[in-house]
Amino acid sequence: MPKQAKTLTAQNLRQVLDYVAQHKHALRNRTMLLVTHWAGMRVGEVAYLRYADVVDEQGKIRDEIQLEPTQTKGRHARTVFVNAKLKRELEAYVRIHKPTNINSPLFYTQKREGFTPNTLAQHFHYLYKRAGIAGGSSHSGRRSFITNLAAKGVGVRVLMSLAGHRSISTTQAYIDVNDDMKRRAVELV
Repeated sequence: MPKQAKTLTAQNLRQVLDYVAQHKHALRNRTMLLVTHWAGMRVGEVAYLRYADVVDEQGKIRDEIQLEPTQTKGRHARTVFVNAKLKRELEAYVRIHKPTNINSPLFYTQKREGFTPNTLAQHFHYLYKRAGIAGGSSHSGRRSFITNLAAKGVGVRVLMSLAGHRSISTTQAYIDVNDDMKRRAVELV
C-alpha cells in the first residue's frame, strides 16, 4: 500500500508559510498552499485553475469555484467552496496578479506559464522539504483539510462531497486519526 501524504498540524503549516514568506514568489506559493489546505483542492485542480474560475466579472472573488470535468481527477464537475479566510488570501493574490486574458492560469511559473499538475506536485514537494516538513507532499493540504474537518465533527458524507469523492471509503482513508481526536471522543461518553 502506498504511503499516505503527511497530515500537517497548524504548527507545520505555519512552518511552511514562514519558509515561503522568505523566498521568491511568496504570495503565489502561499496562496497555492492555502488553496489545498483551506479548500481541499487537488494539486491538478490548482494547476488547472483559471483566473475566471476564481474572479467574477466585477473583479470579486467567487464564493464557489465551479470546476469543469477537464479540471478534476475523476472528470466530474464539482463545486469548491471558498471560506472567508481563503477569500482574503485570494484577494491579496489577484491584486498583484491580473492577467490580460481572464482564461489564463491563475497560478504561473517563473516563465509566466501555467503549472502542469506534475510540475506543481514537484514544486510543493520542494517547498515542504525546504521548510523541514518530512513526508509533506502535494496531497498534504488536501489530507489535512479533510482530517481537520473530521476532527471538528463534520460528517463523512459532507466531507465526501467537499472532497469530490465518489465513495465514502475513499474519504475515510484520508482521515488521519490522532490521539487528540480519541481523547475528545471518549470524553463524549
